[in-house]
Order: sequence, then C-alpha cells, then structure tokens
Amino acid sequence: MKTNINLLLFFTISLFSVLQLSAQLDSNSGSKEKGKIKGVVLNNSKEVTKPKALELDGNDGFKNAFDKENDKLKKQKEENDLNNKGIITQEKQREERFLKAFKKVNGQYIYPVIDQDLGSFRTDSKSVNIICRDFQYPDGDMVTIFVNDIPVVHNITLKRSYQKFNIPLEIGINKIAFKALNQGTSGPNTAAFKVYNDEGTLLSSNEWNLATGAKATIVIAKDK
Repeated sequence: MKTNINLLLFFTISLFSVLQLSAQLDSNSGSKEKGKIKGVVLNNSKEVTKPKALELDGNDGFKNAFDKENDKLKKQKEENDLNNKGIITQEKQREERFLKAFKKVNGQYIYPVIDQDLGSFRTDSKSVNIICRDFQYPDGDMVTIFVNDIPVVHNITLKRSYQKFNIPLEIGINKIAFKALNQGTSGPNTAAFKVYNDEGTLLSSNEWNLATGAKATIVIAKDK
C-alpha cells in the first residue's frame, strides 16, 4: 500500500514538472531575444547576371570591340556617301580649299593667290621714286610694276640691295601695282619696297609674301 502511494506521488510530481516546463517554453517563444537576426527569404528573387556588352574574352576582347566600332563607322560613312552622292558637302569644300592652299609642285609649295592693299596716299609731286629688294635670301624673285593696269617696268629681278625706279604721276588717281611673276627657288615672292615723293619724303614702306600672280597695290592721288 505504501509503495502504491509513493508511485502515485512520483507520477503526480513528474506531470506537474512537464506542464510547468511547457508553459515556460511557450512564454519564451513569444518574447524578443537579443542577439538573434531573423532572415527573410524571397521566393521570387532573380539572379543578377553580368551584361554581355562588358565582357571581354581573353586578350582579344578590346580588339574585337575596336573592330566592331570601326565596322560601324565604315558602314555609316558608306551610307552618308550614298546619300550625298553628287553633292559637294561643306566638309569636302573645306578639304579641297586646304589642299589647294598648300599644293606642292616639283617639291615647292604653291601659295594661294591673294592680292594685298597697301593703302592710299595724296601728293602734289610730279613723280615718285620706288626702291625695292628681296628682304630674304635672293632666290630669283621677279616683279613687274604697273601704273593704272599698264606695265611700266618689266621683269625686275629682286636683289639683296635696293634698285631704284622713277614713276611719273598723272593728275588724279595713280594705282601702282607690284605683280609677283614667280616665287624664286624657295617661295613665296619676298619683296621689300619704299615709295618716296620727288622731295624725298617717305610715303609708304612695306614687305610682302606673295604667290605667283598676286599683286600688292598702292594708290597715290596727285593734286593739281
């Protein structure tokens, strides 16, 4: 009888302990514990892949990309050429002007023919004295002097020292032009000149770099 009572007491105590432990576990599961990190798993997340355009395979990667760009530009140029066939574009005009300005013949640059205006002066002198020379190394530069479009001094070969020429003036406008006949052996035509009135007063002094066929012009108005 005593043994049965002891067994009953043991089972009662054990059952009470189990119930108390279960209640404690339920209580702890609802509390927030420090140091724990809850992870969130997204079922619909996508894998990030590297863009193919940035992938360069081996040492030839850059070369392949470079070649592709060249092919693209080549095709674009062919399309533009086809669309502009028979049309002189502004770019083409600029290219032609540049090449024309620096055309080279027999190893010598041919400069563009550009005339120069050397100014206008007034005098009551009956004539003017012109002295001229090659201000660079003499290389065979030649000029002709015109007065009102009429040649008055022909084929002057410029030298290191000055050469003197007397030009009579008419009442009114006297347009005196110096025309470069060539560019010597090195080019361009490099002439220096001075113009004096009949009293020895300097009217004009200048130097030029002229292409073959270009003119440097001075206008002198003679009073009555």
